[in-house]
Amino acid sequence: MWRALLSAAGRWLNEFGRSLPRRRGPPQLPVSERPAPPRQYERFRRVVLTDGVGRTLFEEYAAHRQSERGAEETGWVMLGLREAAQAVVLATLPAGAERNAGVAHVRFNPIGQALASRIVRQVDKRLTILGVVHTHPGSMRHPSDADYRGDKHWVAQLRGEEGVFGIGTADGRGGAETVLARQPKPHVQALGPLRLSWYSLRHGDSGYRPLPVELTLGPDLARPLHSIWPTIEAHAERLDRLSRQQAKVAFDVVNGQAKPALAVTIPLAEPGDAIRVLLEGHEVRYYLVRGGDVRAADLDENRIDQGVYLLLAELAAHD
Repeated sequence: MWRALLSAAGRWLNEFGRSLPRRRGPPQLPVSERPAPPRQYERFRRVVLTDGVGRTLFEEYAAHRQSERGAEETGWVMLGLREAAQAVVLATLPAGAERNAGVAHVRFNPIGQALASRIVRQVDKRLTILGVVHTHPGSMRHPSDADYRGDKHWVAQLRGEEGVFGIGTADGRGGAETVLARQPKPHVQALGPLRLSWYSLRHGDSGYRPLPVELTLGPDLARPLHSIWPTIEAHAERLDRLSRQQAKVAFDVVNGQAKPALAVTIPLAEPGDAIRVLLEGHEVRYYLVRGGDVRAADLDENRIDQGVYLLLAELAAHD
C-alpha cells in the first residue's frame, strides 16, 4: 500500500488580529513573542532601519500606489531587536492581499503574519514585534486619534511597553523620478513624493513623540517571504497549527516549478529522514526523504496538516 502511495521522483527541487475602527490594527502577539522577563528598558532614543528594510518600505509603498488598490491604506509589521534605548528593524511583514482596507483604515491579516513571524524567527529567536508602519492617503503625517485609541493598549504587550510607528504619505515635493532619499527632519525620510514619519508611543503616554530614524547596512530578513505572500496566506492557519503540533518544523523559500515556493520540512525519527512539502500557490506536493533518497508521494490533499498526518500514519503502519 505504501509503495502505491509513493512514486519514483526526480530531483528534490532546484534548491506570524490587529484591528482598529479606522486605521491599522496591531497584530496579537503569539505567546512566544510576549515580553521577555523584566529587564531595564529606557525610552527609545532612535529607530534604526537596515537599508534592506528601508528599500522594502519605499519600493512596496510606491508599487502599492500604482496598483488597483492604491487608494487604500496599506502597512507593514516590523520585527527586529528591542535594545535598551533603540529599536533595530530587521524585517517587514506586509498587510497582505487578504487585508481589509479602505481609504481610512487597514486591518492586517493576523494569521498570515503570525506564520511569517514564526518563519523569520528561525533566523534569530530574539526577533520580536517592534511596531507598525501604515500609510495615509492624504497628508496627515502623524498618527490619528483612532490610532492612539488602539495603540495605547497594544504597546503594553511589547518589550519595554513601547512601540515604533511609521506613517507613510505621498505629499512630498520630489517627483517620482527622484532616486536619492532625503532626511528633511530627524524623524522623517523622503524619497520623491513619498514620506515616512517616525514616532514612538510608550504605555501610559498621552500621545506619540517624534522618533529620530537612522539607517545601517543589513537585509530585510522577511523580504523573500513577500514574493510568496499569497501562498503564506492560503496555508497559514494549517501551517501554524502543524508547527505547534510537530517539533522542529522548518521553512524555506525555494524555486518552484513556475515561481518561488514555500518548502516545509517535518523531520522524522531517523536523522536526515523527513517529510517535505512544497507549496506553490494553492498547489501542494508531498515528498518523503529517507536515507538520502527522495521520493514523491502520490497524495492529493491540499490541506497540508491532514496530508502530513496521512503520510505519518502510513509510515507508522509499515515501519
